[in-house]
Amino acid sequence: MRRNAGFTLVELVVTVAIVGLLAAMAAPLLETVARRSKEQDLKAALMEIRNAIDAHKDAAETSKIRRAAGESGYPASLQVLVDGVVDRTSPSSAKIYFLRRVPRDPFADPSLPAAQTWGLRSSDSPPDNPRAGKDVFDVRSLSEGKALDGTLYKDW
Repeated sequence: MRRNAGFTLVELVVTVAIVGLLAAMAAPLLETVARRSKEQDLKAALMEIRNAIDAHKDAAETSKIRRAAGESGYPASLQVLVDGVVDRTSPSSAKIYFLRRVPRDPFADPSLPAAQTWGLRSSDSPPDNPRAGKDVFDVRSLSEGKALDGTLYKDW
């Protein structure tokens, strides 16, 4: 009497085909999950920077930080938000820090410094043609990609 000690070639081929089919179905799902995660990171980074810019403007409006005549009150660069600004109301000339670090655009080139991954808009540039200038009024992604909802990342 002969004893079966293993799998037949047909059983192995069917098993490999099923595993391959499952992997092929899972790949697009994993790609979508990774993209959604990057989009959430982008939204969070934009909100963090925009909140810091607004806090700097509020501090300038309430005279907590020095603002020269004719200046908008917005920071001159993103690095100013990290480096801090002297608090005029502090007797020890302590600084007010608006960001711990400049967040990185998750869709940008990873070799660039974080501050260079953002497109800047100054307070004197129109919303339909944003450009850098004397201050930082807003930031946007420089990515030309489209989000899962069909909008452009640079329009967020």
